[in-house]
Parts: sequence; C-alpha cells; structure tokens
Amino acid sequence: MKKIYKYDKEPPRFNGSDIEPFMIWAVDNDTSDVTITSEDHIWAEIHGKKYPVTNRKLTKAEVTEIISHIYKSDGAVAKLNGGEDVDPSWEIRISRDKKLRFRVNMTSALTVGQRGFSITIRTIKNRPPLLEDSNLPQEIIDNITQKQGLIMIAGATGSGKSTLLASVIDWRLRDPESHIKILTYEAPIEYTYDEIDKPSSMICQTEIHVHLPSFAHGVRNALRRKPDVILMGEMRDTETIGEGVTASMTGHLVYGTIHANGVADCIRRMVNVFPNDEKNARAFDIVGSLNLIVAQKLIPSTDGKRVPIREYMVFNDDIRNHLMETEVEKLTLETKRLMAKYGQSFLQDATKKFEQGLISEKEYNKERIAIEGSRKAEERDLHFSHEEIEKDAMRSIEEREMAQLISLNSNALLKEIDFAVRNDFITKEQYMYQKAIIMKNLKKAKSVLDMNNIEINQSDFEPL
Repeated sequence: MKKIYKYDKEPPRFNGSDIEPFMIWAVDNDTSDVTITSEDHIWAEIHGKKYPVTNRKLTKAEVTEIISHIYKSDGAVAKLNGGEDVDPSWEIRISRDKKLRFRVNMTSALTVGQRGFSITIRTIKNRPPLLEDSNLPQEIIDNITQKQGLIMIAGATGSGKSTLLASVIDWRLRDPESHIKILTYEAPIEYTYDEIDKPSSMICQTEIHVHLPSFAHGVRNALRRKPDVILMGEMRDTETIGEGVTASMTGHLVYGTIHANGVADCIRRMVNVFPNDEKNARAFDIVGSLNLIVAQKLIPSTDGKRVPIREYMVFNDDIRNHLMETEVEKLTLETKRLMAKYGQSFLQDATKKFEQGLISEKEYNKERIAIEGSRKAEERDLHFSHEEIEKDAMRSIEEREMAQLISLNSNALLKEIDFAVRNDFITKEQYMYQKAIIMKNLKKAKSVLDMNNIEINQSDFEPL
C-alpha cells in the first residue's frame, strides 16, 4: 500500500519561523528535497518519490516570509525581484550540540499567471554515510587514495556525487595512517567533519563567495598552504576545471564532481568547456591527470529506498598514454572502447545489484532498456546522415569507426530486444520500434563501410 506523507502540524498560515518545525519533520521522515512555490502545496521528495505534504497551497506572501526568514533579511527578496537567484546555506540549531544543515536555492517564477517565488531546500546530513557501508568495488577503494592526480565523481543533480565524495573524505580522516592535510573549496559547504575523530589528519573547509571570491582564488590559496588533498567541489566551467587540473599537475591529489552521464561523457564535458584553440592542449592535460572516474545514479531498491549503480574506469599509464595520443575529436569514442575492455558499465553494476536482490526485476529491466536507449541516442548524435554520406563518405574517420561498432553490436541488440519481448519486459510495439531503429542504423553503417571498402561478417546485418 502506498504510504501517505502529510505534515500533521500544518498551521493555518505559514509565518517565516514556521518553516523550522516543518523542516525538522521533513528530516525525521527521510526527506532529501523540499520545494516551496507560491500558490502551490509544499512538496517533499522522499526516497526518490515526490509527495504534496500540506493540505493548503501557500500564498506569495507566505513564501516571501519564508525566504526572508531563511536569508535573515529582506535582501533575498530584493535580489529575486532584480532577476537574480540566491543560493544560501542554512542551519537550524536543535540544541547546543545538534543542528540541521541545508542547501537552498531561491528563484523568481511565474505562478498562476503572475510573478512569484520558488524555494528548493536540500537536506545535508551532519555526517556522510560510512564508506564501509557504500558497497564500493574494491578496485575503486584501491585507487581513490592516490598521492596525486585527478579523481572525478560524475552524475546528475541528486545522484549522490557529493555524498560519495564526503564519505571518502570521512574515511580518509578516520584512518590512523593517513597523515594528510585536506583543503576543501565548495560552493556552498555541504558536509562538515567536526564530529569525526581525526587521529592523523586535518581538514579545513572554505566556502567560495563567503571566504574567497572564486575557485581560481581557492586553488592559488591552496598551493600556498601545502595540502596533500584538494577537494574542488563542482567542476563545471573553464575556471574550475582549468584550476583543478593545474592543481593535480603540481603534486596534489584533487577530488572533484561534475554533471555528466558516464565516464566518456565526463571527459567530453571537461574538454568541451574550453575554446576550440585550447582543446588539444587542455585534453592532453586532463587525460594525463586522471586517475579515476566514477559515475553514479540512484535507482529504486527493493526496500523502498534507493541504491546507487556505478560506472567507473581506473586510468593506468597505458590508458592515459593511449588517450593522450588520441585526437581530441575521437576521445569520447576511444574512451567508450576502453571502458568496454577495462571498466565497469552501469548495466554491469545494475546486473550485479539485481542478482544480489537489491533491485527488482522490473527496475532492472527498466534501467537496462534506458541504458540501451541512451546508447542508441548517442549513436544518433553522431549524425549518421545518409545524404551526407553520399556527398562525402570519407569526411570522418570517427564515423567509419562507429559504423564498425554498430555492425558488430547489432545482433547483440536484436537478441536482447527479442528476449525482452518474449518475456514481456517490453511490448510488441516497443520491440518493433527499437528493431526499426537498429535496422535503420545498420543500413547507414553498412553504407559507410561499403563506401570505404571495409568488410564485415554479412551475418551481422541479418535480422533475427
């Protein structure tokens, strides 16, 4: 039976201070995110599902009071009315020894045809989960404590990137043999480590825009403080990625997070933030610095909560050297090839979780089909245009190589969807649609290969 979540102490009208007992209730109910918008219910996200938790919709005046209470002045409302968004951190002190911490975003929005406000509040646990409980593969644990280089944690918003990284920091601080100095530069600071016993290591956390004006200042500041480990928080633009890579090349270990869908997409995004005339040099530095990329997403688990599935690859000397010799335009494709040989994919991890009973068969097949769909979308994004192929079949080496990959993988894809429809994992209509896409790409791939006199096994093109 579906559980119903309702705030049982809802006031007749929300004053600014009423948000504090509400957030205490939300945290007690394992809420990860709260959304408060003018002329709408308050919504809570609990274990990945969203619930309207108030009976009444809040007015713009009520939301305005909540904004001023969180920001501790009317300055946030002035900024919102001026077209800015506001990203404060926020604390609720329960007692002398206990406090609740939150990340907040405030934005102007159109609500019921007029200007209103929307607040997103994300809960931050005072201490991250223990790394020992995270079910990380031993290969990741063995390679996440290198002496220098770059370690990236990738994923979408809310995928647990910061939590995983905080668990790593917590684990290293507890190690009596670590003997490291950790500096973090975050915007804002999420987890703190005050309650952790640190027998041999120290940590100092700096919030960008509060303690220092930018990440570039942060890196310059770090290099004057002789750290062993630098945590850069989110790396999303030329400044943060460029400075993070620079720090990793000066004998430091740098941890960073990035919004990316997987290992290959992480490299693509890091390289593509730079101008075209810088990409080759920047790609060389990025690849040469990488030690490990872990990509993560959260999916529903059999206990009604969520479990992470992970894609990762360790960058040893052979892989780094190979990618450093690869043309920048071919980095994504070459990384995918290396991933298939040396890494662990999302699908492989989802299969393990399914076999361990952590996810249901329904969720496993939903994830498997989504992953395959994403892969097909990536293939379509390579612009296999039949008209362009007829005009210039030689225009792209990468296109010919992708055609070879498609030809080799097509029978496997056809067998998978055939198995799925036979076992009622997908409908007959979904089967016919996916088969049509596969055969369409096969036809274009065969055209590319024929024009370039590349021979493949003819059975690769035979439908089941």
